[in-house]
Amino acid sequence: GVEVGPQPQGVARADVLDKMRKIVKHGLDFVQLFNEGKEFPPCTIEVFKIMEKVDYPRNKNGEITAIIHPKLQDQDWQPLKNGDPVFLTLDGEVIPYQGNCTVYPTFINEAAYYEKKQAFVKTEKIKLTAKHLRLSVS
Repeated sequence: GVEVGPQPQGVARADVLDKMRKIVKHGLDFVQLFNEGKEFPPCTIEVFKIMEKVDYPRNKNGEITAIIHPKLQDQDWQPLKNGDPVFLTLDGEVIPYQGNCTVYPTFINEAAYYEKKQAFVKTEKIKLTAKHLRLSVS
């Protein structure tokens, strides 16, 4: 499957549809070249590995007491460092990120995740290495 976004639920966006088409085309091109016997050299890519889901601050009744800070909003995949603002209470208090390493938040303030008690997901950037790849004909 391919998920391209973010975009609001029930909204069709031309830019997101174009990105999805390009990703699917690249996938199909790879399959065709692989089936034709093309050898792909080893490569290393950066990926984002999910660390944990982060909920909104809540009171004892389970009600949300803070919103995503404006400086974090729309900053998916951007580095979040210790002390950076994460939440803003209704009283105007800033709640900073407290962590011992830089993380890369994603799915920030996604409407579909409110009911799942998820304000964003913390990810870490890692490198994956793939060995060379070639169709083995028997």
